[in-house]
Amino acid sequence: MTEGNFVDYVKMHVASGNGGKGSAHLHREKYIAKGGPDGGDGGRGGHVIIRGNPNLWTLLHLKFKRHIKAGHGAHGSSGRSTGADGEDAVIEVPLGTVVRDTETNAILFEITEEEQEKIVAEGGKGGRGNWHFKSSTNQTPRYAQPGIPLEEKNITLELKVLADVGLVGFPNAGKSTLLSVMTSAKPKIADYEFTTLKPNLGIVKYRDFQSFVMADIPGIIEGAAEGKGLGYYFLRHIERNSILLFLVPADADDIAKQYEILLDELRRYNPEMLDKERFLLVSKSDLLDDELKAELKAELDESLKVDYMFMSSAAHQGIQELKDKLWKILND
Repeated sequence: MTEGNFVDYVKMHVASGNGGKGSAHLHREKYIAKGGPDGGDGGRGGHVIIRGNPNLWTLLHLKFKRHIKAGHGAHGSSGRSTGADGEDAVIEVPLGTVVRDTETNAILFEITEEEQEKIVAEGGKGGRGNWHFKSSTNQTPRYAQPGIPLEEKNITLELKVLADVGLVGFPNAGKSTLLSVMTSAKPKIADYEFTTLKPNLGIVKYRDFQSFVMADIPGIIEGAAEGKGLGYYFLRHIERNSILLFLVPADADDIAKQYEILLDELRRYNPEMLDKERFLLVSKSDLLDDELKAELKAELDESLKVDYMFMSSAAHQGIQELKDKLWKILND
């Protein structure tokens, strides 16, 4: 999936349908001059429904659909005939979509399961026909209820990527290179910061035709939890990953300190993220000789409280070992 096709934020205006009017018809036939009331009820207006679709990965299909309208309910008619219900408007979204009220920014609901449906704008109820209002004192009511008007709303759809493994690191730590080596994804790779501006997803093929999903998320900078850099736009994508795979390059000044800064940004954004499984990858380790690696290992064993391993995407070192580790964590 190319970066330009990854759409994770869409604003739209939705409107349900009006309820149909009830009928005030009085029964008439050739030999029945003064029949009673027989006006039918109006039909219900169509709902606007959000539905989860596991085959969608982004909100690209909604990028240019800014106005969604459901059908109006039909009016009631004679013979107590109820009007047809208005057609529902169904908006299909990928799993992990958060629906907000644009005006208040309040979260209305989240779609996390296949075929899960939520009504975002309810269709108006149909009005009752005049036959509901007849009584011993009012045998020919000549009035009926109007339908309830439609509901309009401005909503914002935000996608939080659902992946088994999320790559977390500073810009230019080698996340995109790792994704390109582990999966068939073709993210943009270059030697400058913020090459990745949108998340990239790839499927990691494992033994016996098994697989898991890995997400390359734009790089964190210090202060991201306050909105610096790409701030909230990428931190929300980390929330939905089962494992957080931290990447710190082997040529970093202080690997343990960089890991702690990354962890602190997640803690400040959402403390619940610290409950997730974590694993540290010292990338670009082909830059180290055996002696340097041994020194660094002794240092990390003393200062880190997280499992880690050395690997190199460019030299294809440790790829299978990493797959085994991640698979074990996922299945434990």
